[in-house]
Amino acid sequence: QLQLVESGGGLVQPGGSLRLSCAASGFTLDYYAIGWFRQAPGKEREGVSCISSSGARYADSVKGRFTISRDNAKNTVYLQMNNLKPMDTGVYYCAAVKDLGWLVLTAGQYDYWGQGTQVTVSS
Repeated sequence: QLQLVESGGGLVQPGGSLRLSCAASGFTLDYYAIGWFRQAPGKEREGVSCISSSGARYADSVKGRFTISRDNAKNTVYLQMNNLKPMDTGVYYCAAVKDLGWLVLTAGQYDYWGQGTQVTVSS
């Protein structure tokens, strides 16, 4: 059974860093594009970053602060988040779709989702 599990969330002060992990089981990440999304209370889910065979893409709000990477040997995708701001607070989800070379940050384009991990940026 295809499954995605996020980890690495937590409470951090503004300016701090976190690294989120998205571990896959039941399928090989090599053939999938992976996206990271976040959802704050009362707001719609928004795309943060994605990675595919075409490279990586970032939302304007996180460019220069977040880095997405993948370790195919560990079947895991990471999201390194630096210089965190209160606006980055939310539940972070990873999602997967078969890799067609696209770099999309639209939630509806992804087929498989993890359960989410909470990130809170507050002093």
